[in-house]
Amino acid sequence: MGITKPLLGSLFLSKRIYLVTLLAFLILLHTCRMGAALDSKPNIILMLADDLGIGDIGCYGNTTIKTPNIDQLAKEGVKLTQHIAAASLCTPSRAAFLTGRYPIRSGMASRNDYRALQWNAGSGGLPVNETTFAKMLQQQGYATGLIGKWHQGVNCDTIDDYCHHPLNHGFDYFYGMPFTLVNNCQDNKPPELDRVFQAKLWFYTQVITFAVLTFLIGKITGLVSIPWKVVLFLALFDFLFFASWYSCYGFVKYWNCILMRNYNITEQPMKLERTTFVLLNEALSFIQSKKHKPFLLLVSFLHVHTPLFTTEKFVGKSKHGRYGDYVEELDWLVGQILNTIDKEGLRNSTFVYFASDHGGHLEGQEGTIQVGGWNGIYKGGKGMGGWEGGIRVPGIVRWPGMLPENIVLDEPTSLMDIFPTVILLAGKDVPQDRIIDGRNLLPLLQQKVKHSEHEFLFHYCGSYLHAVRWHQKDAGGALWKAHYVTPIFSTEDAGGCYGKGICPCSGEGVIHHVPPLLFDLSRDPSEAMPLSETTEPLFQEILKKIDEAVEKHHRTLTPVPLQLSYYNIIWKPWLQPCCGTFPFCWCNKEDHLLRPKGI
Repeated sequence: MGITKPLLGSLFLSKRIYLVTLLAFLILLHTCRMGAALDSKPNIILMLADDLGIGDIGCYGNTTIKTPNIDQLAKEGVKLTQHIAAASLCTPSRAAFLTGRYPIRSGMASRNDYRALQWNAGSGGLPVNETTFAKMLQQQGYATGLIGKWHQGVNCDTIDDYCHHPLNHGFDYFYGMPFTLVNNCQDNKPPELDRVFQAKLWFYTQVITFAVLTFLIGKITGLVSIPWKVVLFLALFDFLFFASWYSCYGFVKYWNCILMRNYNITEQPMKLERTTFVLLNEALSFIQSKKHKPFLLLVSFLHVHTPLFTTEKFVGKSKHGRYGDYVEELDWLVGQILNTIDKEGLRNSTFVYFASDHGGHLEGQEGTIQVGGWNGIYKGGKGMGGWEGGIRVPGIVRWPGMLPENIVLDEPTSLMDIFPTVILLAGKDVPQDRIIDGRNLLPLLQQKVKHSEHEFLFHYCGSYLHAVRWHQKDAGGALWKAHYVTPIFSTEDAGGCYGKGICPCSGEGVIHHVPPLLFDLSRDPSEAMPLSETTEPLFQEILKKIDEAVEKHHRTLTPVPLQLSYYNIIWKPWLQPCCGTFPFCWCNKEDHLLRPKGI
């Protein structure tokens, strides 16, 4: 008996209803899984490299340095090609990363030539009234840890107030360097602290000494009536400058190159030959010990900042000397952390992020040997204002089952975006009592939206606005960038900006552009061909739109104490972390720590 047409139609209709029902069920199931994953609060591991250039990694175009673990991470997640740091130097960039705010809002942007903290014993640092993502997640019941570099200050007024310390900014556990690596941390390396800074300190010392002696003689002879307390104050200030100048020539290793566990110094000075393994061991131990509850772990690598203290396993392995060896060791460290996540069964419940704090250090050289990074096709590097090479960094995000795999996003994003993203992942609302410049990345990462929320991004050099990028979403995603100020530098000059080392933000070492230099980054990412009214018909309209955005942005800024003022960055003996009797600071409490088990 044949099947009648009505019956055949009924079967097709039933099949259609079945497929639609099945599809709806699968969508509902996926939504429920996503909701359950969000409700369960994912673990969060943030990995931040130091001074790593975007051109140093295989998945960003490098063909001669081997980075298989970072490359695999990109294949398993989302690779960001326009990931931007808020500053081209570590201290301000990391402050913005931690708070989701431009460093100028927190006072972590300098008006002088010293745009990063210079001493553990300085009084500047991340202000206590700033809120980090660690503090927000701590309030949500997360175990929070920081392993590695901090460089956001230690104390404010006394040796043990720890106002800037990681434990005062939301981290339950800290193990690492409160400062940052410098060449002075390793024997037989040229001093890295700025010689110009040393010269200025010596000059100020001489001037103040002359003033003290003049007032003292005048006071004794009765020629001046200046109060004794003024003379004593100047004498104290003179001692401070002299001590800072003198300390540049021998005490840096003992006073800056230290390791701390929470508030306690464990190595002073630190032993670089084992630091890599000790920090890795701490990171893996944190993951293993906190795996039964939601945790946030910030692994702030000391790699690949100089000095390049590569362990024996990687010496001579790359095609690019000691720097290439160091990058490949960094990749191995990333692999060890990812392997531990897998072994502990945390792969699908862990949001992983990898980035660098800013671009590679082009002037990083020892004689004729390059010990700094490479920024690929992008102009400039570390410290060089708003040029792409100093602020465009690698950015990779992985969360299996929740984010797509092997996706490339060519949309403007920022290191500041991590702040709102991880807070929302933890089930917390973004603070409404302050301006947050970062934007939630999840809709973009999950491809629920086409464009980044960022329309304008402002590129500061210290407290000076150097450049602005405008993502013109209504014009096919055009990406304009205007440079108001650029540093004078030469990639052929080992001294950086004509002997100045790190490029200045103002003064004789920069050029002011009127009209601004304008580039179309969508067609000219290397910033090689500035546009003009002749080559771009909308030249004036584009600059007018950007100028209006700058004016609006400036209205959102409020005066705050400057954390990187001369007074705050100068060395203060009463704030010096010391394991022992000052000034003979020395201890070694980690002799038993060699390397993680099984590595």
